[in-house]
Amino acid sequence: MFEDDDRRRYAVVRNHEDQYSVWPEDRAAPEGWALVGVAGSKSECLAHISAVWTDLRPLSQRS
Repeated sequence: MFEDDDRRRYAVVRNHEDQYSVWPEDRAAPEGWALVGVAGSKSECLAHISAVWTDLRPLSQRS
């Protein structure tokens, strides 16, 4: 499964609630998610997400 393959390249995706995830770079982003322009190893993508996703609440729950 791709979750355990750290040699694969990933892309960072974001949904309409401003939530982030990693997705295999060679696959189209899943419905409801958009590429944010950051790609690399899983650890690089997760580091980017950690730096930018500081409020984990869905956008609709933020005041």
